[in-house]
Amino acid sequence: MNMSSGPPPEQPPQQQEPPSKPPQLVRKLVVEILDARNLLPKDGQGSSSPYVVVDFDGQKKRTSTVVRNLNPEWNEGLEFIVTDPRTMEFEELDIEVFNDKKLSNGNARKNHFLGRVKLYGSQFARRGEEGLIYFPLEKKSVFSWIRGELGLKIYYYDELVQEEEPPPPQPEQQQQQPQQQQQPDQEVKKNPVFVVMEDPRQRMMLEVPMPSEVAMEAMEQSPPIVTIEESPPPMNMPPEQQQQQQQFSHRHEEGPGPAPGPQMMSGPPPEYPPPEVKRMQAARAGERVRVMRRPNGDYSPRVISGKVVGESERISAFDLVEPMQYLFVRIVKARGLAPSESPFVKIRTSNHFVRSKPAIIRPGEPLSNPEWQQVFALCHNKQEASNSTLEISVWDCASDHFLGGVCFDLSDVPVRDPPDSPLAPQWYHLEGGADDQHKVSGDIQLSVWIGTQADDAFPESCSSDAPYVAHTRSKVYQSPKLWYLRITVIEAQDLHIAPNLPPLTAPEVRVKAQLGFQSVRTRRGSMNHHSSVFHWNEDLIFVAGEPLEDSLILLVEDRTTKDPVLLGHIMIPVSSIEQRLDERLVPAKWFGLEGGPGGAYCGRLHLRMCLEGGYHVLDEAAHVCSDFRPTAKQLWKPAVGILELGILGARGLLPLKSKGPGKGSTDAYCVAKYGKKWVRTRTITDTFDPRWNEQYTWQVYDPCTVLTIGVFDNWRMFADGGDDKPDYRIGKVRIRVSTLENNKVYTNSYPLLVLLRSGLKKMGEIEVAIRFVCPSLLPETCAVYGQPVLPKMHYLRPLGVAQQEALRGAAIKMVAAWLARSEPPLGPEVVRYMLDADSHTWSMRKSKANWFRIVAVLAWAVGLAKWLDNIRRWRNPVTTILVHVLYLVLVWYPDLIVPTGFLYVFLIGVWYYRFRPKIPAGMDTRISQSETVDPDELDEEFDTIPSSKPPEIIRMRYDRLRILAARVQTVLGDFATQGERVQALVSWRDPRATKLFIIVCLIITIVLYAVPPKMVAVALGFYFLRHPMFRDPMPPATLNFFRRLPSLSDRLM
Repeated sequence: MNMSSGPPPEQPPQQQEPPSKPPQLVRKLVVEILDARNLLPKDGQGSSSPYVVVDFDGQKKRTSTVVRNLNPEWNEGLEFIVTDPRTMEFEELDIEVFNDKKLSNGNARKNHFLGRVKLYGSQFARRGEEGLIYFPLEKKSVFSWIRGELGLKIYYYDELVQEEEPPPPQPEQQQQQPQQQQQPDQEVKKNPVFVVMEDPRQRMMLEVPMPSEVAMEAMEQSPPIVTIEESPPPMNMPPEQQQQQQQFSHRHEEGPGPAPGPQMMSGPPPEYPPPEVKRMQAARAGERVRVMRRPNGDYSPRVISGKVVGESERISAFDLVEPMQYLFVRIVKARGLAPSESPFVKIRTSNHFVRSKPAIIRPGEPLSNPEWQQVFALCHNKQEASNSTLEISVWDCASDHFLGGVCFDLSDVPVRDPPDSPLAPQWYHLEGGADDQHKVSGDIQLSVWIGTQADDAFPESCSSDAPYVAHTRSKVYQSPKLWYLRITVIEAQDLHIAPNLPPLTAPEVRVKAQLGFQSVRTRRGSMNHHSSVFHWNEDLIFVAGEPLEDSLILLVEDRTTKDPVLLGHIMIPVSSIEQRLDERLVPAKWFGLEGGPGGAYCGRLHLRMCLEGGYHVLDEAAHVCSDFRPTAKQLWKPAVGILELGILGARGLLPLKSKGPGKGSTDAYCVAKYGKKWVRTRTITDTFDPRWNEQYTWQVYDPCTVLTIGVFDNWRMFADGGDDKPDYRIGKVRIRVSTLENNKVYTNSYPLLVLLRSGLKKMGEIEVAIRFVCPSLLPETCAVYGQPVLPKMHYLRPLGVAQQEALRGAAIKMVAAWLARSEPPLGPEVVRYMLDADSHTWSMRKSKANWFRIVAVLAWAVGLAKWLDNIRRWRNPVTTILVHVLYLVLVWYPDLIVPTGFLYVFLIGVWYYRFRPKIPAGMDTRISQSETVDPDELDEEFDTIPSSKPPEIIRMRYDRLRILAARVQTVLGDFATQGERVQALVSWRDPRATKLFIIVCLIITIVLYAVPPKMVAVALGFYFLRHPMFRDPMPPATLNFFRRLPSLSDRLM
């Protein structure tokens, strides 16, 4: 069954005079500058004459000047040479737009700056994949005045460049030749910058080249004469050149290849920096990146060591997770097989054995040409598989007869990296043993390669660590587009009301609206006795989801008697309702009621309906919301950054299934939700330490949002066709995006905590890597903090708190129903847990947590009061004297009060910078009051509505709630008493107290008119800060007077 991988590559014809140097692989970067829009006029004549300067890797080039045009078009391409293709992702591309001073009005000293665009190598595309992108021009400093956009196309390509052989030098020139050869090398060589990364396990010294600021003038003045030709395919190249090309292409190499030419590299290849040092958007090579250490607690997040990219690995787009090697086998089809019925394929290695689904026969094809179109991903270990083989065999499903097979040596399997095109499948002749040669015939088309989880074929492959394909694949879900449907019920006319009503009884007519499972009823309509017209002018709001296939049903009911009477109904398709994006008035329409006897006319209803696109339909709690964009896409603002999440894995999960006597198992998967995008990792079966290593990205439109990550145990994959086994929650973590520093990778482990009826339980830990990539700090990101949190319509026509909570419940149900129809389904229990559907329910624990939060917020005021009390009691005489001096300065120079206050706040902020959180916080058990919660309070929190507990337990809980409410009632009464005493000062409820108060006010007025206010302020301040020897221990007279004022508490019954 052994089969060779193919004929040896053809050797190129030998040249009579071989070149002295082999062809070198050179990468070139092309920057096509097409046009600009809406530039700023800076020539003194209301226009500009712009040109563009591009700086890359120490090479500077510029375009031509467009004379007096604020929307110039260049359509020019600038080409640059990439010094080292492997470090291209770290290089910066600076593009600046200037106004030509030669064409300006007057004698300008310099070219006026019109804007800049700063890009990085990670944003470059390969030739053929580029596209026109308009980049907004950025400021060089805070005080710059810039506007406009610049249209660019940026791509790179590789070429083989061969230098012509120079003429033989003379003897004198041979001595000078080594010195001349060293000059270009010294000019090309860059000054290294050392970047130190602190790692808990080891310290690494990485050398990253810094881009040079001076162009290579020698190379620009006298370029060598070269012959450029396209790179030939790898199969037709000599082995040395093929290895050399693979070294500079985007591939994972199995080991270091032969040494490259002396002009390209000298010495061993430099090590790649880890992801923490990778420059994203604004980071620079040479900055220090520290991985901070924190004490590890059971319920607190901790920092875990990040991965280090080896010499043979390329830093790909999946740089937050660890690369996992997989052996991919794509089975396409077969031809000329022996007679069989539904053949299938067996794939066997030393560690894995998988079986394909039965083949299908396309219409018009013979039975001997089956198709599978299936991809398998098998976990691959390079050390264990170095001497292993891959066996692919075809078998008959009915008789289980062997139909042939092929064998591959795993050491010869190629390695594919995602930027490369998919590996083309090839035909292989099926072979058999000595006894099966007469039964084996035909060919099979397949492809085999080694890749990682970043491979394009991985999401749809049958993975060896996730055998239940239907419920274990990683998927990306999108929440449905939700609208608020506003219905204004204005009036109804010509209703057929029952005439036999009791005297002086007004009919009770209401309108009931239904949309799917949502139902709302209006209040009682007011009747015009002269014309029998009923008026409501009431808004009813529903949640409608796309596709708008439902119909709105309006029922007019007469509820005067005990049994409601239907007066008529209307059915309106939601897709026919007008959409509005602002607060403009939508015209109202009359709709005829249906349901009369024999289809007769039974009245009409006046309605105003619209789909609100200016609102954000809340499906999450407002304090943990991940998106605030309105429904209408036309109102969306551009994204301010990108959020990258690497789900590494979990550690120490608890067993949640019983696999046998004394043995448990867990089949865990992870779900992350941000905005409208949900992601679900594949399910790793039967392990307590699953490793997912999957990376996802989201666009961030508002940094003041929250990312939610949850871990669940998969039960649905074991459910039968008619059964529904909900997945079990293991825990979740919330990370607020605004707490992440810009372009910094956080690799942390968070505890997975679940609050059960028995108490708080730690289910394990989840390891994630997260990075928030923001293009710039000013002005786009900072401008977000000054904008309203919710869209404009929430402030122009606000929704009530109770109404918004009811609409949120309807939105959660619609999102859960939508995601449950996906494959694999995302269960309603998962959606409700991720969206905190029960966050508004009553809980004694949550009430205590909120109370202690209020106490913590007011702690600064209590601390300030204690500090002032210590000052006035002269506990520290030196501090009290300094306060006297400061008080005198502020009294005599009152204009210093406000700046001194802000200076004090600034110094406090600088001081607390030392204690800033180093990692994003997870769930806090202390704030949640989950460690000290009473078991009965937990049982009450998990109780249903209506309660399912026995009457005696409900009576006990009700009495406890009454005691708590009595305390709250007393506190509220005390607040009301203090306010009523303030009102009693001038209300003459106590004539003597009011008379004394107004006389004192008159005396104070006369004194303040006669005495300078600074003297009064000094006297009052010194009297307040007087020494305790001059102080009476009893309460002051003013406080006694206030406490004797009357309140309205004595009038309560």
